[in-house]
Amino acid sequence: MTAVDDQSAANFSIEQKWQDYTEEEHSIWRLLFERQQQLLVGRACDEFLEGLDALGVAAYGIPDFRKLSDALDAATGWRIVAVPGLVPDDVFFAFLARRRFPSTCFIRRRDQLDYLQEPDVFHDICGHVPLLMNPVFADYMQAYGEGGLKALGLGHLQHLARLYWYTVEFGLIATRRGLRIYGSGVLSSAGESVYCLEDPRPHRIRFDLRRVMRTRYRIDDFQQTYFVIDDFRQLFDATRPDFAPIYHEIATQPDIEPDGLVRDDRPFNASRSLSAGSHGQKNGLQVVRSPSLGRKRLEDVRQHHNQ
Repeated sequence: MTAVDDQSAANFSIEQKWQDYTEEEHSIWRLLFERQQQLLVGRACDEFLEGLDALGVAAYGIPDFRKLSDALDAATGWRIVAVPGLVPDDVFFAFLARRRFPSTCFIRRRDQLDYLQEPDVFHDICGHVPLLMNPVFADYMQAYGEGGLKALGLGHLQHLARLYWYTVEFGLIATRRGLRIYGSGVLSSAGESVYCLEDPRPHRIRFDLRRVMRTRYRIDDFQQTYFVIDDFRQLFDATRPDFAPIYHEIATQPDIEPDGLVRDDRPFNASRSLSAGSHGQKNGLQVVRSPSLGRKRLEDVRQHHNQ
């Protein structure tokens, strides 16, 4: 980043003040963490679970960002930066381009366990940070930040925001053991972590960069379409080319509705993952259908989510 970018980012950095969290706040973290742990075994991708374990993120309470940053830095060069809430687009992208992940510090109330309008510390830390321990995904996030700064200048933030939404927030990955979750919006949602794999209604489509960038999405309900990658290398390779020609190409093509299908779609055969569709019943968990908490850091997402 330039010196100006550094100063701008610094203006949005705060102290976590971990010592000021109350026992009630730690208790809410424990409740959220333990509930998700029951759901994510057999649903979350191995890379996420391995990152969670390596970071030492656990049910005892809200983690100290300094300790997490030391572990992240040693593994992939990333660190966590505490921010007061949603930050401007240029600041968000600049943080990612420097391998800095901006995280909010507050945690939701008990009456907000299943839905919160903005990302809280549980979503950011338990949903996003574990995958930053994976070198390839860590590189993808940095590349996304660099691409975001370029997209701002080219006027195509809307298309790039869709890429973030359908990968970082709501992405699925094909594994030898079936379909798994890597998107943080799903990983931090009790309801959608079951729905995305086991419900027959949503479309599950093989990842295609142009298709993703043309697809609208909803922020007020479970997703109607999920895009499936083969591995994180595929995701990183998709961000390597210059997006300018791609933006120019798709600018002449119509948007695709959140539940729409097009002729060139390659549906993912979800029969294997659907066959395991009794996880929720086996665990005795009630799935509450409410919107997942997706990251709404982008001005485009916040103001024009239906465009």
